[in-house]
Amino acid sequence: MTQKGYDKLVAELQRLESVERPKASAAIAEARDKGDLSENAEYDAAKEAQSLLEIKITQLKATIGEAKIIDTSKLSAETVQILCKVKLKNVKNNAIMTYTIVSETEANLREGKISIKTPIAQGLLGKKVGDVAEIRVPQGIINLEILDISFEE
Repeated sequence: MTQKGYDKLVAELQRLESVERPKASAAIAEARDKGDLSENAEYDAAKEAQSLLEIKITQLKATIGEAKIIDTSKLSAETVQILCKVKLKNVKNNAIMTYTIVSETEANLREGKISIKTPIAQGLLGKKVGDVAEIRVPQGIINLEILDISFEE
């Protein structure tokens, strides 16, 4: 993943541990103060929310622990690979699109970042500018011509 993506995960982990965890504990304490725990739906909900929060924290720690930061300055833009920004043209309808191929944790379609595990990314890997990739997607087969390959700075 990129350094920027890694930093974003670390910031999210810090926020969950320093802000959300104390909020969850406070909600449990407040619900506990309301009396009989056997009939206290608010207490059960607060405990469940805390449990989900702890699962999310554990998953984030695992992702951060396994992360490998890639320095794009050492990569070549001759072929499509992870962290490449790829400008494509749909051969059938001439629509132009640009995607950056990223790790699963950084994927965000609104930002034009697709996971390396998607069919489109898999079909583009190793291709060069001018190549036409034939990619099987749920709607059928699409042909995408690679117009440009670059790296975001």
